[in-house]
Amino acid sequence: MILRRNLICGLGIAGVLGGSALPLLVGSGVGAQQNSRPLLKAEDWAVRLIGAAEKQVGLTTVYDPAYRRLAYPLGDVPMQRGVCTDVVIRAYRSAFGIDLQKLVHEDMKSAFAGYPAIWGLKRPDRNIDHRRVPNLEHFLKRRGAALPVTADGADYRPGDLVTQRLPGNLPHIAIVSNRPAKSGTHALVVHNIGAGTQIEDRLFEFRISGHFRLAPGAG
Repeated sequence: MILRRNLICGLGIAGVLGGSALPLLVGSGVGAQQNSRPLLKAEDWAVRLIGAAEKQVGLTTVYDPAYRRLAYPLGDVPMQRGVCTDVVIRAYRSAFGIDLQKLVHEDMKSAFAGYPAIWGLKRPDRNIDHRRVPNLEHFLKRRGAALPVTADGADYRPGDLVTQRLPGNLPHIAIVSNRPAKSGTHALVVHNIGAGTQIEDRLFEFRISGHFRLAPGAG
């Protein structure tokens, strides 16, 4: 049941960026030239994470930031729908059985005061907290997963998580893939920025606000 609309990872991104966001570079049935380029070297865990994210392409086709009551743990919105955070959440669950819904909720229960107070909540909400980029940023920092934010594409390794701020300071998150951009200077990202899960060259298109590496067993 849809209860209300919330800022999750840039409510209304498609509207802010115009229609269905910007042109897609790799997606369902698109990007054969990109797919033919040699993959970047990646650790085994990163290959698994990226593969789990890329499997969402063509399945998650709608950007939907509506608030919903979720099961707990392992709660999810319908696979066809979701936002940028859902790409990450689903990838970690599929690849490693890591449930960010449960991990974030438990961490917020123990250290709620340190989490962003953007939404005026007085207690954790396991239906939505893990689907909000600022909360994930804080959680990842507490897990010791934060890395420097730089302008060097080589610093962003396959499997890394990158948070960004879109026009209007809207938060966004993406997974760095092991597919090189046409320029060869950086990798493509897997994300949902308004048209479902896609693989695109968007790493440096927006201001990067956070850089994280959450390998299984880390933190």
